[in-house]
Amino acid sequence: METYQRLLTQLHGTPVVVNVWAAWCGPCRAEASLLHGASQTYGDRVQFLGVDILDSLDGARGFIADHGLAYPSVFDPSGAIRDSLGMIGQPVTVFYDADGNVAKTYPGQLTQAALDQGIRAALG
Repeated sequence: METYQRLLTQLHGTPVVVNVWAAWCGPCRAEASLLHGASQTYGDRVQFLGVDILDSLDGARGFIADHGLAYPSVFDPSGAIRDSLGMIGQPVTVFYDADGNVAKTYPGQLTQAALDQGIRAALG
């Protein structure tokens, strides 16, 4: 939880897309390629951050390698970060604007349209 808060503080001034996921989560696997593609497209303009919950380190590492995720992920075995966001279940994606305000929250599996809409909201 502290690492997550520290990262968000360090990223102040940059829009951030936070995706809560787990390696064993089917919808998380299904949306991973969308997130990977968007992280490549937006490069330095938007920071992507994963939050791996209720998982094992081996499972998390395998998921990251399988999907080629180059952006950082925080390991949250208890799900405390997701819970602090007021969410139940996964995946959950939270879009923060450059000032650190929540621009949009999307519970459930992302679609390309939802991802694009969230990023536009974060970019202002």
